[in-house]
Amino acid sequence: MNEPDTGSVDRLADTLAYLDDRPHFQAVAGVLACIVLALLADWVVRTALRRSAGQWPEWSIERLGHLARQAVFSTVVLLGVMWVIGSVELAARPEAVALAVSKTLVIVAWLFFSVRIIRILLDALGRRPVPPPIAQPTTATLVRNAFTVILGLASLYAVLIAWEVNVTGLVASAGILGLALSLAAQDTLSNLVAGIAILTDKPYRIGDYIVLDTGERGAVTAIGLRSTRLLTRDDVEVSIPNGVMGRAKIVNESGSPVRKYRLRVPVRVSYGSDIDQVMALMLATAAAHAQVCDVPEPRMRLRNFGDSGLEFEMLCWIDQPANRGLVLHELNCSIYRIFEREGIVMPIPQQEVHLRGSSTRETSQDRDQEPEDLPATATGPARHLSGPEK
Repeated sequence: MNEPDTGSVDRLADTLAYLDDRPHFQAVAGVLACIVLALLADWVVRTALRRSAGQWPEWSIERLGHLARQAVFSTVVLLGVMWVIGSVELAARPEAVALAVSKTLVIVAWLFFSVRIIRILLDALGRRPVPPPIAQPTTATLVRNAFTVILGLASLYAVLIAWEVNVTGLVASAGILGLALSLAAQDTLSNLVAGIAILTDKPYRIGDYIVLDTGERGAVTAIGLRSTRLLTRDDVEVSIPNGVMGRAKIVNESGSPVRKYRLRVPVRVSYGSDIDQVMALMLATAAAHAQVCDVPEPRMRLRNFGDSGLEFEMLCWIDQPANRGLVLHELNCSIYRIFEREGIVMPIPQQEVHLRGSSTRETSQDRDQEPEDLPATATGPARHLSGPEK
């Protein structure tokens, strides 16, 4: 058997003995060793991410790999620095300060990494055909901000512990300060709580067309923690506090499963009209309109036998509730034109008044009486005052 190289062993022993007497050289050697370990950890993370690339979109794996490699590399280096500081005999005060600084840098690095990784995950989940509840547009911002606040507070607490700060008094002071702020900002907190309730309960979503009991109506453009913004038909954006939205009665005209709005078109035709022809002409008018949906199909209803004529109602659906006024106007114009062309009469309420002659000779006051002074009802069918005529 070959005897061991005693010269190499002796040189290694002399090197360690040389470093043992010089702590600063030990620190430098330890830091260099930590950098080598960090590079090895970076290679391991990069290899693992490449193998799992099929489970993530291409743009996500690149961002995720970049952040993960930064966090792992800096963590390994800083942990090595802390180990070197604790192992090498340096001055007492610089050692404590350097150790606290290293811990702070590790905490900050992982704080930024965690915040960014949460943003990437929510973005990746939101790109799915059916995003989960936490990644939908109305809740993703709330979830991201909530995690950011929680991680920020936890990191601040860890930094204070790293610097050996007594946090008992700070926690008590924070409780008193929080109570004072809650009493001074009741309206703001009310809006925040209502905003969280709206985001979780989802009575409306971005893009829905809603009508409030106070008269505001428009499309929802943004849902924040403090307010909800509506874009009216006049292209004016209205910002409503969430506290008001939480107490208001909201009619969501886009809240149906098919997200369509049903439009009602009432029409009155005279008695004696061909009802089949009337319904066919109105359905043809709806079918010819570009904004009327084919599914569900338009339909007709004979609602009532009115005093002045037959009362029909056409039901049709449109995609955009905001366009209901325009579509109703165009349908009414088309129906009037086609009825006029086909000779279908659209009656109006009329009244006929027949006066019975008086038994006494009329006076000059009777002759001078104007027609509008005669008693008559505002609406109603033709009325006849029966009696013998003279």
